[in-house]
Amino acid sequence: MKKIFSTACLIVLPWLLLATKTQAQDKLDIPFVPSPMIVVERMLQLAEIKKDDLLYDLGSGDGRIVIQAAKQYGTRGIGIDMNPELVEKARANAEKEGVSHLVEFRAADGLTVDISPATVVTLYMFKWFNNQMRPKLQRLKPGARIVAHDFDIDEWKPTKIETVDATSDPESYFSESRTLYLWKIEAPSLAP
Repeated sequence: MKKIFSTACLIVLPWLLLATKTQAQDKLDIPFVPSPMIVVERMLQLAEIKKDDLLYDLGSGDGRIVIQAAKQYGTRGIGIDMNPELVEKARANAEKEGVSHLVEFRAADGLTVDISPATVVTLYMFKWFNNQMRPKLQRLKPGARIVAHDFDIDEWKPTKIETVDATSDPESYFSESRTLYLWKIEAPSLAP
């Protein structure tokens, strides 16, 4: 009986390890899908972004959200993306747009980055990522705003939900509407 159990473990264990590795790899394989510029602009408006904000964009891709915030509002920003090639592209885009003095792009895992200095966080990531980020997001300073594109956060009621008609943008390659979720971090209640 002991030998059968040991043999079964030798057969099953590699499959379990492979399945675990595959699930972990799936989480790392987040495709780059750029937000249409009309959605980017509405995300920044919804966040009520200002010059003195510090914007963190998790999954920043080509840098369009951070760069647009810098160009339009003079906002400092940090883009985080796991893909070093996209980080280099974002840096080149920032240089081309003349805002490289206001923005920074880092090749890193957004789940491990310290976002505590952020006053605004933008996300266009899968729901599992947003859910894992929730504890960090909820610890941001009062007044901080989080805007997520298309994917909300389980069991955290947004301050506001808005639909953007992507078809109103002639340069958009998407024909369906987009949903934006806004959360505002409130000061802790002093009431017992």
